[in-house]
Parts: sequence; structure tokens; C-alpha cells
Amino acid sequence: MPHVIRTMEDAKALEGQELGVSRWILVDQDRINKFADATDDHQWIHTDPERAAKEFPLGTTCAHGYLTISLISALIEGMVEFPGLERLINYGINKARFRSMVPSGSRVRMRSVLKSARKRAGALQAVIDCDIEMEGQQRPVATAEVIVMYFLKDV
Repeated sequence: MPHVIRTMEDAKALEGQELGVSRWILVDQDRINKFADATDDHQWIHTDPERAAKEFPLGTTCAHGYLTISLISALIEGMVEFPGLERLINYGINKARFRSMVPSGSRVRMRSVLKSARKRAGALQAVIDCDIEMEGQQRPVATAEVIVMYFLKDV
């Protein structure tokens, strides 16, 4: 069940708490290829399954680290509801780490914690710790501390 944030006080009450665990998203070769096309990063470890099968230690291609991090926006959906949300802006990333490769065909999900919430520039500025997990692996494959500006009617 998603957390509901209507006011700054609602957000402050969630500081330090887990916001939730997302649904699984498949990171297949088609998604990897589309990301390569969008970013002009066609390194063979991402886009050439035949060569990767022969030369890459995974025996298959892997997702770009930036693809994994870019899924945060999709993965956070459903964890928190914002009645009265006018708009949101992804403000930045304080730190991000690619901790493990994500082989093509893997499923990932995200676990997140609200690190801090404060009023800034007429918005709720949320700093969120994000751990992206891969199915079948204990350790997160990527971590990031993201900053999101939520413009709410009542903030």
C-alpha cells in the first residue's frame, strides 16, 4: 500500500522510513538496445549478444549502468501517492554507484528510504536512498541518492 503525502508534515513523518519495494522490471536485450540508441552508447558488451557469448565473462550482454539508474523514475511509481501534485522535477543525484553488472534478461526492482524532506523553492524537496536489486542476488546492483522536487498545492 503506497504512502500518501499531502503536506510537508506527512513527508517529515516518513523521514528515515522505507517507502517501499517496487514491482519487478525486465531488463531485456530490447530495452538495452533502445537505451544504446537513445544515448549513442553501442559498446559491444551491451549490444552484441554473439560477441558477448564468446568474449564477455557473463556469457551474455549486460545493461548500461546508466540504464539501471535511469529506471528509478519508473520503479518509484506506486510507492508514494501525492494528492494535489502539480508537477515533479528530478533535481539530481548526489551519488550513484554501479555495484554489479545486470545481465540481459534479468529482472530488477527498487527498495527506497526517504532520507530527508524539506521545503525548498515552494516545493517538497525529497532526498531518497534507492537500492536497485536484481532477482536472485542479495547485494544491490546499483545504489543512488536522488533528489526530487514535488510541487504540491499545499506546500
